[in-house]
Amino acid sequence: MLSTGALRAHLLAARLAGPVATSREESLRSYRLFAARDPRVLLGLDPEWGWDEGDLLRLMAQKCGVSADPAHVSGPDVIDPERTLAALEAFAARLGETARARAPVLFGTGHPHRLLEFYASLAEALSAVGCVVLTPAQGAGVDVATRFGVRRHSLDYVRGVALVREGGARPPGSATGAHTHSPLPVRIALGALAEVGGPLPELVVGDHGWVCGAGQLGVEAIGLADTDDPALFVGEAEGRVSVAVPVDDAVRADYYLPLTRYVLDRAGLPAAQEWP
Repeated sequence: MLSTGALRAHLLAARLAGPVATSREESLRSYRLFAARDPRVLLGLDPEWGWDEGDLLRLMAQKCGVSADPAHVSGPDVIDPERTLAALEAFAARLGETARARAPVLFGTGHPHRLLEFYASLAEALSAVGCVVLTPAQGAGVDVATRFGVRRHSLDYVRGVALVREGGARPPGSATGAHTHSPLPVRIALGALAEVGGPLPELVVGDHGWVCGAGQLGVEAIGLADTDDPALFVGEAEGRVSVAVPVDDAVRADYYLPLTRYVLDRAGLPAAQEWP
């Protein structure tokens, strides 16, 4: 069992919280783009409220612990580990409720190189207690906007976690995929389920467009978000995202393992060695 104090120490040592690799400049740029309703940072969310840069900065200070001072414009951004811990508790509680209800769940990530193992461990634990981990529309084409223009990708699943990969880049099932903020994959996955009559997920777990895209469609969603991802926190404030956990989402993949252990324990879910 990982104590709260031990996890707090790990968050700071691994720079998952405290001063993080995401720069203040990156975060402020995202807030400017969000205020301008740029789809690259809306992540599929259509905000109901009018959010200007000042509103977003105050929200992110409240939710993440970044500086609320608009004159602070450079250097590393900061995540308050206490806010991360509190959000992880809420995240784990929602997973525990899903497990007890044996509810269907959908996992998806736009950060497969960093977060695949985190989500896959949760998916496998939920499956072990009787939840259906959904894998709809495998192989479906997805047009994803990249820095090189729109590129055709395909939807794939690795250990129950959805990701997208460029056509021909890797065989299906390989544990790599493309980094994306797009909400199109979750829209395609949910659309495929609706077309065949379900079951629809009672919870979507992930990041980026997977969370905001699902929440915008009225499906409950929880996930991880960095300081330059204001959309998840806006979605939480507006009631369309249930839990947004503030954490650096691009550190080494193995640095998330203590978070996995902590969440499984708090959710009352079995670790791998306890699965039947």
